[in-house]
Amino acid sequence: MPKLTLEELAKVREQARKKTHLREGGEVRAKVTVHMGTCGIAAGARTIMSTLLSEIESRDVRDVQVTNSGCAGLCSREPMITVELAGEAPVKYVDLNPDKMKTIFAEHVLGGKIVAKYALGIGSEKTDFPKE
Repeated sequence: MPKLTLEELAKVREQARKKTHLREGGEVRAKVTVHMGTCGIAAGARTIMSTLLSEIESRDVRDVQVTNSGCAGLCSREPMITVELAGEAPVKYVDLNPDKMKTIFAEHVLGGKIVAKYALGIGSEKTDFPKE
């Protein structure tokens, strides 16, 4: 097995640091929870998580915490995420795919505007958003 160079080791360290920062959060402006119960994973939650992490890394975002949870109780609407911005009620997004995840990340997580056409509700209440 070849030895790692100092440069390679530094790169591995930086990647691990970024992932730890995303999970633990430093100064957190937003938190995104990917629901990864068995139903979520079967519906594609791993792809949603990968897309989210890729968006964060490619944009070098450092103030968004990423977590996962089990089933949210709406198995037929998976994959799902919950977005929480500082000082605002959480928003649940349902029936996701990578393109929808990218839109939600850009518009809601970074821009602060709820993407109504993909949202199920705010907080613990179901809300009938106007569909665009």
